[in-house]
Amino acid sequence: MSLDVVLNTACVPDDDKLDYWNQALTRTLVPQAVTSRVRTPFSGRITSHRLGYLQVSTIEADPQRMSRTHRHIAQSDRKFVSVGLQSSGCGELAQDGRTAQLAPGGLVVYDTTRPYTLDQPEAFRLHVFQLPRRVLAMPEADIHRFTARELPPDAGVAGMLAPFLTALATAAAGQCSPRVGEQLAGTVGDLLAALITEQTAGSGPADRGSAGGGMALRVRGYVNDHLSDRDLSPRTIAAYHHISVRYLHRLFEGEGTTVTRWIQQRRLEECSRELARRGRVSPTVSSVAQRWGFVNAAHFSRVFRTAYGMSPREWRSATISTAPSQGALAASPQLPVQGDVQGVHGLDERGPGGVGGTDRVE
Repeated sequence: MSLDVVLNTACVPDDDKLDYWNQALTRTLVPQAVTSRVRTPFSGRITSHRLGYLQVSTIEADPQRMSRTHRHIAQSDRKFVSVGLQSSGCGELAQDGRTAQLAPGGLVVYDTTRPYTLDQPEAFRLHVFQLPRRVLAMPEADIHRFTARELPPDAGVAGMLAPFLTALATAAAGQCSPRVGEQLAGTVGDLLAALITEQTAGSGPADRGSAGGGMALRVRGYVNDHLSDRDLSPRTIAAYHHISVRYLHRLFEGEGTTVTRWIQQRRLEECSRELARRGRVSPTVSSVAQRWGFVNAAHFSRVFRTAYGMSPREWRSATISTAPSQGALAASPQLPVQGDVQGVHGLDERGPGGVGGTDRVE
């Protein structure tokens, strides 16, 4: 785990606070515009640290509106999926034609490759967990269906993810080694992928009101459980479910793919996710491919490059390098970090939303 980087509007004159805050959020997270909802000098503080490829940030600030437009998106080619965990105050996230209300303890997911607005009409505290889009290895359509939805933090996978994220956000920097940090990041990625799968299962064209909806779900469950089986094929799937191969193909027609392509897509997703994990000993590309049902290493490399635009080895190296650089934050002459300012305590004793505001870099 990296040391905390703390950026606080208390470090700059009143007239510069909002501009400073816009730069702080842009450099810590992604380019966006912040509009203040208060008439007094703006007050805000963001603390950020890294766990492997996962960026963990906590925002404590006055009422504000954060907007990311197509112009902001064009400023960077980095692609992230973010999870917002509201700690205090109430907010509202709008993306992809949906709006999610955020109460304390609420979870929401948004994609930085598309415009969104995050409105906080009162003083608030928000944890933001940002991970490279590619780490999830999820179909674009699934993520698109999942953004800006209200997720009950006490049910299903969300009930496991919310307390885990809370623990990661509140833990002091430096409490775990880089290797453990990378493993924790991998756990977040796996839980988020599981949450998306849980919430989007049954929302595809084959599931809504069709006679084969239940069968389609059973088929997908069977395929997911047998991805490592090299003999997995439309014939074996149809035989197991006592249906014809023709009927099996019909179940997938409404999703714009074929059974064979979907099996390959799922195998590639699992391979890409495993290659993104970092540990003391990294598995070879061929062993990962074989573990998920690919027989021929050359064929695996070819279809992987077609799907992701790079070789499996390049993917493994590039995944870690896509995380935001905190070194740039600390070094920026326009954004003095709190550790550079002597005798400044930033926000008042309680901080916005009643949260303690003493600033210290561990």
